[in-house]
Parts: sequence; structure tokens; C-alpha cells
Amino acid sequence: MAKSIKVYSRDKSILMEISSLEREAGNLVIKGKIMGSMPMAAVIRPEEARNIFSLLNVKLAAFLLTFLLRRAR
Repeated sequence: MAKSIKVYSRDKSILMEISSLEREAGNLVIKGKIMGSMPMAAVIRPEEARNIFSLLNVKLAAFLLTFLLRRAR
């Protein structure tokens, strides 16, 4: 079984399933399916990835530091 990352909507249905992360010409390419059937390939450029820091605040940054260690609910 191939590994994937599922992104859920608030109603707990699968919104997106990410099947791979790849490097392509200095960019990050996210490949997967949206809504269970539509294939997609999203490209994140380095300058866009750096913009994540403008979305963070101290409380969210602290949460992210412990996020991977938390149990699923």
C-alpha cells in the first residue's frame, strides 16, 4: 500500500490526498488527488514557501513544534 497524506474538510470527508512530494527545478511539486478523483500537481516556489512565516504567530508556532508528537483524536 502506497503511503499518502490525507487532508480532511471540517465534515471529515477527504478533501485531498497527497501521494508524493517531489523536487522539480528548485520548486516543490505536490502530486495527488482532489475530491477523490481529480488528479493534481501543485507547484510551490521558494518565495511562496517563505511566505508561511507571515501566517505564523507565537501560539501557532508553539503548536507546530509539538504537532507531530500529538495523538489523533
